[in-house]
Amino acid sequence: MMERQIPALANMPTELINRFAARLLPADVRSGQFVDRIGITFTELSIQRIVGEMPVEGNRTPHGRLHGGASVTLAESLGTIGCHLHAGLGRTAVGVDINATHHRAATSGIVTGIATPLHLGRSLASYQVTIVDEEQRKLCTSRITCMIQSA
Repeated sequence: MMERQIPALANMPTELINRFAARLLPADVRSGQFVDRIGITFTELSIQRIVGEMPVEGNRTPHGRLHGGASVTLAESLGTIGCHLHAGLGRTAVGVDINATHHRAATSGIVTGIATPLHLGRSLASYQVTIVDEEQRKLCTSRITCMIQSA
């Protein structure tokens, strides 16, 4: 399959990538500025690979570990953006399933999520998201499936 490129994103600065990505997020996430609140920044955007980072600081449980819900939020944000990019203009992606397996805890630093497609169909798209710490140790593996429909 030939990867569809978004030429305007090829050499775009991170700040502009983040502004573009924020517009692709579902309205319920965007209206509450949730992604900003937990500190997600996007560093790569294409249909084949979406990368984002998030600080552990501010996203911990009372026990000092990265909150699993924050990991799932990072995974959902990355996977949903990939599904929106795949859907194309005039269509939208709506999440219908997400799951996550937490492999290990992080207590500090920055975590990175990498979303890659599992299936890019006409009506459904699925992404796998792997979240790693700064030493590239796998913290979480998630899968998100979105239904693609007319906007």
